[in-house]
Amino acid sequence: MAGKKKKIENDLTESAFNTLIDETVKLYRRLNVVADEVHHQGEMSGGLRSILRSLKKEGPQTVPHMARIRAVSRQHIQILVNQLVEQGFVELTANPESKRSPLVSLTTRGKNAVEEMNQQESRLLSKSDVGISEDRMRETAESLRTVREFFESDVWQQKLKAQK
Repeated sequence: MAGKKKKIENDLTESAFNTLIDETVKLYRRLNVVADEVHHQGEMSGGLRSILRSLKKEGPQTVPHMARIRAVSRQHIQILVNQLVEQGFVELTANPESKRSPLVSLTTRGKNAVEEMNQQESRLLSKSDVGISEDRMRETAESLRTVREFFESDVWQQKLKAQK
């Protein structure tokens, strides 16, 4: 317990924002490891799972759109989408809004894969007590969403431009 108290004291010497950044990065990295453990490392990468989940939740999207929301290159997403097409998890369909960017959509196989991932995670994680309530987890997620949305906003872009 002394180690935990020391950690909290150290966090108080840093700004709350820096502590949030540090813990978010550490959690992101740990969750990637957990996802690989749950999904038997190597069967499907985190990037591939992320695209499938996004398509399930938000519907068909273009490769450029997926790249923008992930802040990665279009080429990176295209490589992942090509793998998913080859494996039969997604298909490319005509996009009425763009002749150059087809829509990426889940196939039946892709929908089934997402459902299986969700069930696998639910079976394991529902038996795991991480030490905070569901309500507190939802509050935390909402706080993180608020911070993310701020950094995606025009207000943040204006502050950046004003700094230059």
